Amino acid sequence: MLLVDVDGPLNPYAAKPYGRPAGYATHRLLTPRWEAKERRRLAEWGLPGRPVRPLRVRLNPDHGPALTALPFDLVWATTWEEEANDYLAPLLGLPVLPYIAWSETPVRPEGGVFWKTPQIVSWAQGRPFAWVDDQITDADDAWVREHHAGPALLHRIDPRVGLDTGDFSLLADWARQLD
Repeated sequence: MLLVDVDGPLNPYAAKPYGRPAGYATHRLLTPRWEAKERRRLAEWGLPGRPVRPLRVRLNPDHGPALTALPFDLVWATTWEEEANDYLAPLLGLPVLPYIAWSETPVRPEGGVFWKTPQIVSWAQGRPFAWVDDQITDADDAWVREHHAGPALLHRIDPRVGLDTGDFSLLADWARQLD
């Protein structure tokens, strides 16, 4: 399985507008989850009537075919959850994918382990997986080695760059080694 985060790997949110990687198009998306979050934020600021600004998302349409060409079953591992299928998959040319539904109150392990890591290991249930995310650290890699029985590749993606050809090659090579 390839567990795919959105913000960072597919949406290089940290890229400067003048330094955006080649091939990306900007989309303005107003998902129900984003709208609810922004309405709460605006209400906290005393601006409940102010219109919600759509979320800016930069996507490279070549990533959809590149992901489906990899020898993996694709799974969303993103806080977008099911909204990734509704809003992002069509823009990338991806089919509807399974997604990890995150706990409302995630466990936050000590030692700098990312909150997603224990839930991903629990979800994987010992199955081999690769995971691309911009929040992965060495602490996560160590935690997975200690708590996951199967092979796992945790690959951090620079959120200024997003997935690139080197990342796709690394993922394909890792998957081939499992066969």
